Amino acid sequence: MHIDPDGARALHDCLPPHLWQSFLDTTGHGGQDFGFVTERLRTLAVLETPKAADPAGDHHSVSRITLRQVLLSGLDDVVRFGKTYESYRLLPDGRVELSFADGTRESADIVVAADGGNSRVREQYLPHAERVDTGVVTVAGKFPLTDETRRLLAPRLVDGPNNVIPPRGMGLFTAPHDLGDPARSRAGAGLGTAASGGAAARGIGVTEQEGALMDNTGSYLLWAFGAASGRFPTDISEMSGDQLKATVAKMIRTWHPDLRTLIDLSHPDTVSLLPIRTSIPIEPWPATNITLLGDAIHSMTPMRGIGANTALRDARLLRAALTSGGDPVAAIAGYEAQMREYGFAAVRGSLRAAEQFVGDSRVARMGFKTFLRLVQRFPALKAKVFA
Repeated sequence: MHIDPDGARALHDCLPPHLWQSFLDTTGHGGQDFGFVTERLRTLAVLETPKAADPAGDHHSVSRITLRQVLLSGLDDVVRFGKTYESYRLLPDGRVELSFADGTRESADIVVAADGGNSRVREQYLPHAERVDTGVVTVAGKFPLTDETRRLLAPRLVDGPNNVIPPRGMGLFTAPHDLGDPARSRAGAGLGTAASGGAAARGIGVTEQEGALMDNTGSYLLWAFGAASGRFPTDISEMSGDQLKATVAKMIRTWHPDLRTLIDLSHPDTVSLLPIRTSIPIEPWPATNITLLGDAIHSMTPMRGIGANTALRDARLLRAALTSGGDPVAAIAGYEAQMREYGFAAVRGSLRAAEQFVGDSRVARMGFKTFLRLVQRFPALKAKVFA
């Protein structure tokens, strides 16, 4: 996952200092300059991103599994697993009672729906807040980065994230998560690996599933190939990891050999099908002691890489509102007013990015490539355009 300055500030402000340091200790390192390249790996433009002096205002690469472990650390007496939420009802005293599939109930002063894009809380609370299919499908995987495999790829692919822009109709995103030397890998493993599941450094030990997909101890290069659903075989949703790899390999057979290597050498267990859905922005609703954050209210496409960061921004803003000492519902109203503005703006921007990612107009693609070459030639123009 890419953590941008919004996400980094949220983690810095919401985590205790030792866990903020754990996050920093286990992030990937290396170049963060964003590249735009053709399917033949010809550079169109590279957007330079200088490293910030303050890590809380910088960009970071982090394993999703490791980040989850950091966020759960120290919450053993708070977080409970094995519960499936079903519905809620308002109690006469104003509290909210939640019912679970095992027949148990819990009551709360405030309910925060952080239950993802398929939020059951949102379905009951804001039934008109729809989430729709964009018609875009992605296949994503993880290419292991070792001393040997690095030599198989063009330097640009391991130097930083890239948007691969073919003539039309599809796209490929790549991003390295580079832990560097084995010591850093062990630092990541100290959080509790898929294999160990045990406590280690800083007392963090959240058990995860085993297998290549959940391995958070080694470096890798994430890739995500996307196209309109009609370009894929009709049985794409039933394919195994090996079959998904073969399908993508066939669709990019004329691309640069290094991009085909990226697909061919990815472990099939890390290859997943991801239909892309998006929320529909809605009008403001009256604030209550039930609120929502993240994908539960503003689910967006991954094409701008800001979904998780927007959720973290929500958490930071909501925490500040609820600890301000005022009326909780008034605090939630203030949070929601700001969240709707930037959250749904992110939804709209991410949808535009998805449409551009798989755009079917050859003329538009050619124009965009010409524009990128132009700004690459003139640094002052590039700085102004991408400011």
